[in-house]
Amino acid sequence: MRGGNETQAVLFDLDGTLIDSAPDLGAAADQMRTGRGLASIPLERYRPMAGAGARGMLGVAFGITPDSPEFPALREEFFLNYEARMLRNTQVFEGVAELVEALRARGLRWGVVTNKSVRFTGPLTRSIPLFDTARAIVSGDTTPYAKPHPEPLFEAARQLGVPPTSCVYVGDDERDIMAGRAAGMRTVAATYGYMGEQAEVARWDADAAISSPLELLQLLKQA
Repeated sequence: MRGGNETQAVLFDLDGTLIDSAPDLGAAADQMRTGRGLASIPLERYRPMAGAGARGMLGVAFGITPDSPEFPALREEFFLNYEARMLRNTQVFEGVAELVEALRARGLRWGVVTNKSVRFTGPLTRSIPLFDTARAIVSGDTTPYAKPHPEPLFEAARQLGVPPTSCVYVGDDERDIMAGRAAGMRTVAATYGYMGEQAEVARWDADAAISSPLELLQLLKQA
């Protein structure tokens, strides 16, 4: 990973990077299908698109895009379904808790920057003990902008009290890498999350990539 200012903090995307929420996201969309008399779709079909939220889940469930006239109503139905079950099967990825403890042991601050709205981020992070030590949690509607705009990352750096150039940002979507680079942060692609086979990670121009959470510790030693 390229050098730069001494690392003082690590920021993470949420879904697909810290937590595996695909089972609840997929179930919320699939409930809409079965409620309409359509056949259920396996979780394996939903999982690669879980990082795209409602857009991804409704695309799998109904083959629609955000510019479809029916999308806004279906999205709100999806949100209500997800809100009712979002803590049922969502779990922290293996190795993430150990990673966070190791970061804190090194004196590094950490936080979350997600495009998920605070409507969902708030209950999730309050209910999962991992986030008790997060020094910044920035949702998709915390600022007027969402990733790939860098403003959410600037806001997280402000909450942490560190310069953006002293932060590393870890995410599993190209938008994460774009936002991190625009904010002047070093970027790491998390390939263990929801990336489908079509993801061309090498083209994202991240500073590094990891295939498991704990690999980040070795990268930070080298930075």
